[in-house]
Amino acid sequence: MEMKGLMGGMYRISEWIMRLSVTNVLWAICSIPFLFFVMSALFFSTDGAVQLSMLYTALGVAPFTLFPATAALFTVTRKWVMGEVDVPLFKTFFRGYKENYVQSMVGGLLYAVFYAIILVDFKVYWDQPNMQLISYLFVGFLFILVVSMFNFFSMLVHYHMKTMQLLKNAILVSIGRPFRSISTLLMAGIVFYFSLRWTFLFPFFTFSIIGYISYWNFNIIYQKMQAQLEEDQKRAADQDESSEMIDDGAKTK
Repeated sequence: MEMKGLMGGMYRISEWIMRLSVTNVLWAICSIPFLFFVMSALFFSTDGAVQLSMLYTALGVAPFTLFPATAALFTVTRKWVMGEVDVPLFKTFFRGYKENYVQSMVGGLLYAVFYAIILVDFKVYWDQPNMQLISYLFVGFLFILVVSMFNFFSMLVHYHMKTMQLLKNAILVSIGRPFRSISTLLMAGIVFYFSLRWTFLFPFFTFSIIGYISYWNFNIIYQKMQAQLEEDQKRAADQDESSEMIDDGAKTK
């Protein structure tokens, strides 16, 4: 029997706390190598060259750890957004990890290359006094790449596509839906900001919340695209029917 009133509300809140925290912890455990190098660069080293080396190492291990773990996280958040909030967390997470490992790894390798190119080009232009303005262009590319990565994971767990198709469509959706892209980035930034203020959010809530927000935003885009497709198909069918009626009338005469 479903509880109502204050107790029912408290019970539902506790359920969501459990869902978000368990999924976030599973994601963190599967991303340990990536997180180790990032945390080492940010908190355990003051040498700029060493920090940069650790960040590039983190970028190198991300396709094999971070990306499959994030695909698994999005597998769970997709279920929540679609209304299946009571799915078994461990089973759903690791099924998503296993099923999407290869595609997420290949996508991660491609994204790692893109990030490396953008960061290197940004540094090259930033170090030249007369070319610093161009470096801001690569900051824009970086924002698009980050948002497309969110859409990539959403599409990965929602569609059956080849990896290059997923990557291309993720970038096109990010550019073609600028409002949703900005809102996704903004909401993720807000969650990250509060996580910096209250660091206990990082191991338990931050990334599962960002995953939920990202897929929720993508699902709105998907529903609008489906509605537009159905409308176009209906309009095309009506036009075909009108043409057939005209042809029939012509034959009758």
